[in-house]
Amino acid sequence: MKKNLLILIFTAIGLFSCKPENKSAKDVKRVLDSVKNNQNKKQLALNKAIYSKYDYTDLKGKSVTIQNSLSKGGVRYTDPKKEVYVYAVFWTRIINETASPLELKIDFPVNSYEIPDLPGKYYKILIPSDTMTLEKIPLFNFGLTDLEIFFNKNIDKPAALKRTIKPKEATGFYVVTLRSVGGKQYGILRTELILREQNLFYKIRDKEIKCGSINLKDLVQKK
Repeated sequence: MKKNLLILIFTAIGLFSCKPENKSAKDVKRVLDSVKNNQNKKQLALNKAIYSKYDYTDLKGKSVTIQNSLSKGGVRYTDPKKEVYVYAVFWTRIINETASPLELKIDFPVNSYEIPDLPGKYYKILIPSDTMTLEKIPLFNFGLTDLEIFFNKNIDKPAALKRTIKPKEATGFYVVTLRSVGGKQYGILRTELILREQNLFYKIRDKEIKCGSINLKDLVQKK
């Protein structure tokens, strides 16, 4: 984010340097303040959307950060077999501050997962191919659209994701949970992606699901 802010600031200064000399310093300041305010709004929206954040450092002190969101959704979906679900949309953002590319691999089989502290509640997990960006955070369902079409095509397929995150870059992706309707309601759902050594686990409340891996070694969670 700091890199993007610097680029915008230098762009604004460059634009004004090409204008006639009678442009005042106040005009430059107004543009720079606008750029800064936009960045602050993005950061505020990001902070409000985050449920959990984990930092993992390598032997050189460089970090990989995993940010997990709160949920949006709560809308019902009826599959082609007329079974009714409630879905929730989440996102995870991974920031790679190390000197090496991060190879991310996630795989969920076509299973329904029962949550230990929610007996009788079964969840399906789907991963849309869309990329989550900071600009989408304030939007309905974090910017995901055409979900019914996506569900119809993928509800009986395994969920998978492969991405490469270059050094000093970040990527965001979505996870959607589907719960069959019926029985007692148990409040707002919380999920998160966590890392142990090179293995990734996805938590739905107290249920941990081993779901993938990364290639970077010697990462230790920062306390």
